Amino acid sequence: MDAVSVLDFVGIPYGGTAHEAIEASVSLARSVEQLGYRRIWFSEHHNSPTLACTAPELLIARVGAATTTLRVGAGGIMLPNHAPLKVAETFRTLEAMFPGRIDLGLGRAPGTDGLTALALRGSEEKVMGNEFPQLMGSLLAFLTDGFPSDHPFAQVQATPVVPTSPELWVLGSSEYGARFAAVNGLAASFAHQINPELAGPVLRAYRRDFRPSQFLDAPRSSVSTIAFASEDAAEVDEFAAFWTLNMAKLRSGRPSPTSPEEVKEFAASPSFPAAREAMAGRLTVGPPDEVVSGLKALLEDTEADELIIATPAPDYAARLRSYELLAGRLLPE
Repeated sequence: MDAVSVLDFVGIPYGGTAHEAIEASVSLARSVEQLGYRRIWFSEHHNSPTLACTAPELLIARVGAATTTLRVGAGGIMLPNHAPLKVAETFRTLEAMFPGRIDLGLGRAPGTDGLTALALRGSEEKVMGNEFPQLMGSLLAFLTDGFPSDHPFAQVQATPVVPTSPELWVLGSSEYGARFAAVNGLAASFAHQINPELAGPVLRAYRRDFRPSQFLDAPRSSVSTIAFASEDAAEVDEFAAFWTLNMAKLRSGRPSPTSPEEVKEFAASPSFPAAREAMAGRLTVGPPDEVVSGLKALLEDTEADELIIATPAPDYAARLRSYELLAGRLLPE
C-alpha cells in the first residue's frame, strides 16, 4: 500500500493544555513523516473544550515548518465559515511557504453547533441553506484567476500569486460531497467514521461519474477512518471506551474532557460490550494484523486510492505506537 496518511483532531489531554496538544501534534507529524506516511490533515471544529483545531491553517503553518517532505493540509476548511477570498489568500500564502506540500480539503458543514456557526459568520440571522456550490465556485475562481471579465470580482486577485496551487479535495460523509467532486473534476475524501455504510457506494459512484477537469484528469479518492492498533487487549478496550464516551457526549450536546477514571470505569462496566458493538462499524481496533486486515478490506470496498487514519488516543505514546505498528504493515519499506 503506497498511500497512507494521518488525520489529526488535536485532542487536548485530560488535565492538559492546548499548547501540549499542539506540540504533540507537531511531534506526531515529525514521526509519521519518518515512518513514510504521505500527509497529515487537521480538522476544523469549534466550541469544543476537548479539541485545539479551530484554526487548521495555523496548525498547517506550524507543522509545515517542522517537517520537510510530509504533505500538510486541512481536512478540512469548513467553507461556510469563511470568505472564499480569504481562504484562497491563506492557502496561497501557505503554498508560498511550503511549495508543493499543501492540501486544501473543503467541507460544507460548519464543524460546530448552529449558534456557533452564526457567531463565526458575525451574524445573528439564521444560517442560509446550501451555500456550498456558490462558495466553491468563488473559491475555485480565486485560486485559478478564473472569474469572467464581466464578473464583479474579475479585478480582485488572491495574493500572493504563486506558481503552484494547493492540492484540492472535497470532503464529505454523504452522497453530496463526492457527487460535487465528481461533477466538478475534483478529488473526493469520504469520512467513513461518520457514515460507514455509505463509504463504499458513495466512493464507487464518484469513480464512475467523475468528469475530467482542469484540476484532475482522472478520479482520485481517499477514505478516512478511526483506527487503533495495540498488542495489549486492555489498551484496545480503553481506546474504544474513550472514543465511545466522547461520541456520546458530543451527541448529547455536552462535550467535556473524558478522564482516565471514566474510561476505565466504562470499559469495565456491563454496558460496555454492547456499546462497543454498536460502534464497531465506525472503529477499526485490535491487534495490528487484525486492524490491517480491516483497513485493507475498507480500501477494497471503497476503491479509494488512499487511506487516512485518525487515531485520537488520549495517550500520546499509545497513539504514536499505533501509527508505528500500522506503518510497518501497510507501508513499503
